[in-house]
Amino acid sequence: MSDATLHATAQDPDDFAVQIADQVESFLVATMEVAKGDEPDSAVPFLLLEVSQLMLAGGRLGAHEDIVPDERYEPDLGPEADVDELRENLARILEPIDVYSEVFDPYEPRKAPVPARISDDLADVITDLRHGMAHYRAGRTTEALWWWQFSYFSNWGSTASATLRALQSVVAHVRLNQPLAELDGLDTDQAMGDETLEFEAGKVMVEEIAGPLGLRPST
Repeated sequence: MSDATLHATAQDPDDFAVQIADQVESFLVATMEVAKGDEPDSAVPFLLLEVSQLMLAGGRLGAHEDIVPDERYEPDLGPEADVDELRENLARILEPIDVYSEVFDPYEPRKAPVPARISDDLADVITDLRHGMAHYRAGRTTEALWWWQFSYFSNWGSTASATLRALQSVVAHVRLNQPLAELDGLDTDQAMGDETLEFEAGKVMVEEIAGPLGLRPST
């Protein structure tokens, strides 16, 4: 985003807030629709598109100057909405490719990849975005933007970008007709060693995952 654009959004914060809120709302609605499982054949391509679009909103928040909330202390929003059902539904839909390996911080040397789940990541991102949306719907626009920007840097930005890379990798493997290393041995509840990431040997042929996930290898 250019300096002129940043200045324009700073001068017209309501328009910027509406645009970010629309992108956030679109992601929330679309991801919850995928989690219903009505169209499992299109789950991965649809999520790839939606997470990509969300990262555009994150990039705009990241490029924007620091947003300062109107109040010193964040108003109490009450209990967070439960995302366990959504998480479980996504895990079921994405079961063949849900677990992936991720490097938490690419600038921290000699750290081994850790196991992660796309379903966990999406539920985590949704929790952050819903929190900001609660502020936005209550008319606390600056508070919403502050929360989305802060949580983009502290959590959902890195989580969504890792998810995006995993989804893009799945699509690339299928389209290029390349087998995926089998990750069934990864345990996301168990800490991994510092030196290596171990998982069961084996390959998952793209034909086994392409059809159920709405993907087709290139011919």
